[in-house]
Amino acid sequence: MIILITGITSGFGRAMAKKLAQEGHKVYGTYRKDSEPLEGVTYIKCEVTDDAQAEAAVKQVLDAEGRIDVFINNAGMGIGGPLEFSSLEDAKRQMDVNWMGMVRFLHWVVPAMRKQGSGRIITFSSIGGLMGLPYQGLYSASKYAIEGYCEALRLELRGTGISVTVIEPGDFSTNFTAQRKSVAGPEVAAAYPTYARSLASIEHDENNGLKPEYLAAKIAKIVKTKRPPYKKIIASPLQKLSVFVKHIVPRRTFAWILSLYYKL
Repeated sequence: MIILITGITSGFGRAMAKKLAQEGHKVYGTYRKDSEPLEGVTYIKCEVTDDAQAEAAVKQVLDAEGRIDVFINNAGMGIGGPLEFSSLEDAKRQMDVNWMGMVRFLHWVVPAMRKQGSGRIITFSSIGGLMGLPYQGLYSASKYAIEGYCEALRLELRGTGISVTVIEPGDFSTNFTAQRKSVAGPEVAAAYPTYARSLASIEHDENNGLKPEYLAAKIAKIVKTKRPPYKKIIASPLQKLSVFVKHIVPRRTFAWILSLYYKL
């Protein structure tokens, strides 16, 4: 299969590109910063916040291969901190990378897949796209946007031969944690005394989370299956349980559970 993945220099993207290339797929991947190249992967320099670069990346694959069988929207970033102290620029950046980055690529990928009469769209949301996470509100908002967009897209593409799968990872040990931009300062700490310990708990869970290779193996199976799932939670048993619990307990009760878990 011809596969295009956004954001392949590290974490999920690199693990998926490596796994899928090893399984014999022709893999193209976008990147912003140089990294050690993977064998069998074609790299495309692209900033997902740039309309022209996103279009050019899709065109490069189509010109070379004539089709795109699988598009994996993976590129993303996180901004943490109390929403009150998050700047408007941070909010715009968060949505521009995580949500609009996906929208830009799909603007060009969907017509190509519809023309060829087949295709698989796999896009990354998060457990944070299923519940608003404290001190990660901007990140959760961007992932909620992905959930809603893909739910509508899936319905619109019925009968076209194109499937849409939303991946909802839990905590994984990647460099996402180190690269997260976090709001800080004496004023923030004074206004939100629970922030520091909550952030420490979040980072501990991420640093001790699952490995990206585990996720890559799951994605490789989705690429090969005849009936891709609508959604796939890839997380620890406890985090999967939290999603189930949210649907069966009163909202006030679930908010209390989250407040305990995040040490609020």
